[in-house]
Amino acid sequence: MTRCIRLLLAFAGTLLALPAMAAPLDRPALIAQLCGNAGAMGEAGATLLALAATGSAEDRNWAAPLAKALIDKKLACDDTGAVLRDVDAVTRAPRAVLEAARTPVLSLKNRAVFESADAALALRSAPDAGQRTAALRTLERRAGSLPEGLLDAAAGSENDAGLRTQIETLAQTAALNSSDVTKRINAVNRIAENPSRRALTQISALKSDPAYASDAAFRQAVDRAVSRIDRGIAIGDALAALYNGLSFASILFMAAIGLAIIFGLMGVINLAQGELIMIGAYVTWLVQEALRHAAPALLDWYLVLAIPFAFLVTAAIGIALEASLLRHLYKRPLMSLLATWAVSLFLVNLVRVIFGTHNLQFETPFYVTGGVPVIGDFIFTWNRMFAIAFAVATLAITWGVVRKTPLGLNIRAVTQNRDMAACIGIPTRRVDMMAFGLGSGLAGLAGLALLPIYSVNPQMGQNFIIDSFMVVVLGGVGTIAGTVVAALGIGQINVLIEPLWGAVAAKVIVLLMIIGFLQWRPEGLFAVKGRRK
Repeated sequence: MTRCIRLLLAFAGTLLALPAMAAPLDRPALIAQLCGNAGAMGEAGATLLALAATGSAEDRNWAAPLAKALIDKKLACDDTGAVLRDVDAVTRAPRAVLEAARTPVLSLKNRAVFESADAALALRSAPDAGQRTAALRTLERRAGSLPEGLLDAAAGSENDAGLRTQIETLAQTAALNSSDVTKRINAVNRIAENPSRRALTQISALKSDPAYASDAAFRQAVDRAVSRIDRGIAIGDALAALYNGLSFASILFMAAIGLAIIFGLMGVINLAQGELIMIGAYVTWLVQEALRHAAPALLDWYLVLAIPFAFLVTAAIGIALEASLLRHLYKRPLMSLLATWAVSLFLVNLVRVIFGTHNLQFETPFYVTGGVPVIGDFIFTWNRMFAIAFAVATLAITWGVVRKTPLGLNIRAVTQNRDMAACIGIPTRRVDMMAFGLGSGLAGLAGLALLPIYSVNPQMGQNFIIDSFMVVVLGGVGTIAGTVVAALGIGQINVLIEPLWGAVAAKVIVLLMIIGFLQWRPEGLFAVKGRRK
């Protein structure tokens, strides 16, 4: 008997511990309010808004069309109830509209309530993520008037990770306006966990709130959050500058490495190097279009599949240019400079005639789309990471070719002493041709690496030729290590100076710094050992 009593008491305690069940929705009464006067319609709107937060899934699905129908004047009321799109508003059974039916009209005050209710019900019930996102955008403008628990419930049932994060962010913003100080402090602490300038603006605004002056715990929470967010923003800005500088340096390296090989070996100032970069980008576009028509399933991989094409086409152009033109001008540096300038003008105008002057449109593959938020406003973007990784791979392959292959050995020999290399049987003319082809092919790869970041048009190469020469001269003519270090230095300095004085001033300052450095060390950072005649 005692055991039975204990079981009954335990069962009763369990029932008391359960949350109170929400009262069942009186659907006919709600429809009657929708068809009533302005006051009754306002109460119905508040009921629909509360239903989105606490109602059952069945009731939410039933109520979802009502607010929108009233806004769009699609609800017809008669003596027997209301009709919603040729069905009874309560039972949803087919029913005709009586001739005496009228259409309720919302007041301006009630319209705002019903718009919030419609968006709240859509956020909880709409099957499409796009509809739920649009509903969230509407609720963002009315975050302070939303019922408590609505956004938390929506975040808990949301299956789209990105949209769930947006809902949680809005829930934190709404909690900042709560009447419960404890909830406000918790919201402040949660917002401070993800520091950003937007979060700093939100938290800093609370310093003018009456609770900041009257509640010590709230004031301490706000002050700690502001300090934490400031620290996170500073760290994020430093990481962003480092990452952007590394990305810019990788582009400079890709543009300059081919020029370093050509200039270091033959002493030719190739003013067409920028146009070879542009041709590499256009070849990549042609590969994309070929895949679009021949193998659409592989379209996302066009950047990878275009690598051999971009290299071989630009290398072939470089070999043809060296064999037909530059070979006869090695002893005349001014003529070789003018000749390559003429070639650059020819290539630019040829591309204009064939492809036009507009920017080319490229698909954005999944592996260069988006990024990962790190801290503050710093986002680790995949398009810049692609350029950095591609530059590192190009550096490794170029170093392997120069240091570990017979062609690389011949290039180094001719660079150090052309006459002695010819005396021991190295075909210097052939080495010149192959080295020019290698340098041109690397320029084509630079054009491919630029695609996820820069616009592709006939003038794109002209933006890199001056910076490329600065990298080559600063690093030391013909040295891979010098090219890498110079690209890193120029890239980081540009990124650091540009936010302070602008892009043009940054380039001028960098140029003056390079001139000053070369006055002290004319051979650059890394001088080639040996002598050239």
